[in-house]
Amino acid sequence: MKQFDHVHCEHCQTRHSSIFCNTDHEVLADLSDSKSCMVYKKGDTIFHEGGHAFGVYCINGGKIKLSITGEEGKEQIVRMAKTGDVLGYRAVLSAERYAATAVALEDSNVCFIPKDQFLKALKGDGNLSFETMKLLSHQLREAEKKITHLAQKPVRERLAESLLFLKETYGFDDGTQCISVQLSREDIANLVGTATETAIRLLSELNRDGIIELKGKKINILNMKELVRVANLDS
Repeated sequence: MKQFDHVHCEHCQTRHSSIFCNTDHEVLADLSDSKSCMVYKKGDTIFHEGGHAFGVYCINGGKIKLSITGEEGKEQIVRMAKTGDVLGYRAVLSAERYAATAVALEDSNVCFIPKDQFLKALKGDGNLSFETMKLLSHQLREAEKKITHLAQKPVRERLAESLLFLKETYGFDDGTQCISVQLSREDIANLVGTATETAIRLLSELNRDGIIELKGKKINILNMKELVRVANLDS
């Protein structure tokens, strides 16, 4: 890890897509003075499941996966994070340990805000508290939906839905229909909640059917309407 140039929170463009979008200027100044900014290389761990929650992490640029480890050691990806997202805040709020492990999927710039400073900001700024509650509610709803789909949806539908989720989260590469994130087949399986061999087979089927095109780790969506149909989602 190494530090990157300190960006004042008030002038950070990613703030407008995060819980800090309406935060008071003085509160932002205090947060900015207390934070540290680091570059995490692809594959670096930002924090570990079960680790003490010393603060929150704001993604200034990059892509990060959050996963938990099951009883048999299998990884389950529970969240995919992007620029503007805030990580670790639930553990700080509940005074618990981090519930997941965060790993950089590509070189990522991440700002760290100490726990005491974050809690002070929450207490002193109603807008920040409200935006944090909104984020908590949204992530709870998404977690409930994921649990339901894991229990009730066939794997093929979950895989198609996961590809659509990745597209919604990260978008496409400029001028293409390629999802703008590169995941290993194992990561895709861990996101879907299935065996790697099953994910590989189903991806190959979608490729054969002309719904997607596989280019190494890149996935090109050829037929969005059909992918939505396979995912059994309302168009």
